Amino acid sequence: MAEGRIIKALSGFYYVKSEDQIYQCRGRGVFRNKKITPLVGDFVEFEINDPNEGYIMKIKPRKNELVRPPIANINQAIIVSSAISPDFSTTLLDRFLVLIESKNINPVIFITKIDLLSDQKKQEMLTYKKIYKNIGYQVELLSTIDSDHLPDISSYFKDNVTVIAGQSGVGKTSLINALDSTLLLETAEISQSLGRGKHTTRHVELLEIHGGLVADTPGFSALDFNEIEAEELTDYFPEMRERRNECKFRGCLHYKEPKCAVKTALSDGKIEAFRYKNYIHFLDEIQSRKPRY
Repeated sequence: MAEGRIIKALSGFYYVKSEDQIYQCRGRGVFRNKKITPLVGDFVEFEINDPNEGYIMKIKPRKNELVRPPIANINQAIIVSSAISPDFSTTLLDRFLVLIESKNINPVIFITKIDLLSDQKKQEMLTYKKIYKNIGYQVELLSTIDSDHLPDISSYFKDNVTVIAGQSGVGKTSLINALDSTLLLETAEISQSLGRGKHTTRHVELLEIHGGLVADTPGFSALDFNEIEAEELTDYFPEMRERRNECKFRGCLHYKEPKCAVKTALSDGKIEAFRYKNYIHFLDEIQSRKPRY
């Protein structure tokens, strides 16, 4: 029995890397019967039949998993937001941050297309960078992404398994191509009529880049909070999480409760108003969803 990691899934085959060899494997029928799907990123045990072919026999326990894209055992997510076209949105960025934090994945923020901004808008982006860095996030401001205009960001990838997330059209695939020009992944122009990019990524694959593994992913077509409960939401806003034990009431949702440390910090300017507004917006969304039975 050999061990390895699934680095690509395509048309019912799983490509497992074991040491320096890649084996084309099928999943055992038992997985289908138990409704278990092997995912890219899974650590597996497999039997080798022919020189480069085998059967996956066992999937090791997962540290985490994402549904869109279907991938497991990720430790870092680079959220690519654009400053313009599509316009920068703190609500969208915070939505990504919450979803990624909820999966116990370390988020990194890349804001692209800074070179297309007016001086005033550039200043605005520098302010946002400072705010998110103060919260504890790593933030990079980047120009329009191509291999000629990319600062050295290789250190973010070394020894990490990274998923690149963001809405369509922000430059995710362009980023991967710029990191490694030999990949030449298909990119799409912004669809002017829709104001958003077309999905260009067909399957999930872990690519070896700068001493780590990077997944090129579709632009997270679902950004809902179906797996998050109202009481957990505070945990995914670091500046609120660190104050939650100072609230008078245990399980405080920082909304209408008296003697709330988060609302005190908000009125003292220690928590940004836009972050609190997004928190309340997400809380309302979670509380108003239909119960699942």
